Amino acid sequence: QVQLVESGGGLVQAGGSLRLSCAASGNIFSIGVMGWYRQAPGKQRELVAAITSGGARNYADSAKGRFTISRDNTKNTVDIQMNSLEPEDTAVYYCNADVVAGNKGHGYWGQGTQVTVSS
Repeated sequence: QVQLVESGGGLVQAGGSLRLSCAASGNIFSIGVMGWYRQAPGKQRELVAAITSGGARNYADSAKGRFTISRDNTKNTVDIQMNSLEPEDTAVYYCNADVVAGNKGHGYWGQGTQVTVSS
């Protein structure tokens, strides 16, 4: 069993900052790409940022220059620092990880954490 647990969401005013954290636990052999996605009401889930085990990063255009993704391979964690938040960033944020457990690879999702940015 593999679990991803997110923390750090909440309510913040426009221009403020939040840091989301995600920890993977369970029978983990290795983790490939880890990422953060978000889903706003009435919209599809979209990639916000992703990071490989080697540290290569990919950001959505909306996140570039404002968000920074990082990970700790020794702790199986991935964080995202979100600065200059805008009301349009309001969404449920989900952690995702490509995990090899046992001899199988599988993508796992966290339960989601709400981020609300007030204007």
